[in-house]
Amino acid sequence: MHKKLRLRNRADFSRVYRFGKSFANRQLVVYWSNKPEVERFRLGVSASKKIGNAVVRNRMRRLIKEIVRLHESKIRDHVDIIFIVRKGAVGMEYQELEKSVLHALRKASLLKPSRP
Repeated sequence: MHKKLRLRNRADFSRVYRFGKSFANRQLVVYWSNKPEVERFRLGVSASKKIGNAVVRNRMRRLIKEIVRLHESKIRDHVDIIFIVRKGAVGMEYQELEKSVLHALRKASLLKPSRP
């Protein structure tokens, strides 16, 4: 994930949580907020201590960032996105997690319209 595409500071996270919209499934919660001044989308991933130790949390963050990186051409521009990892995502295989991430993005209307 390129540095320009990362959501890093606390103020940005707070803005998305406070003024953004959200959607949740059993494995993930996705918050998003429109941000017209960014050229692409920006991504933040949050994994609390409830889901496991540092190794588990960092692995989940890396997996989600990689899934988003592989599908970045499908994601809408000018939006800030935050994924919150839930405990249900921890034991999942990569393909299942990828399906869950895409499901959350689709339900949140964050995917570009598909062309026939």
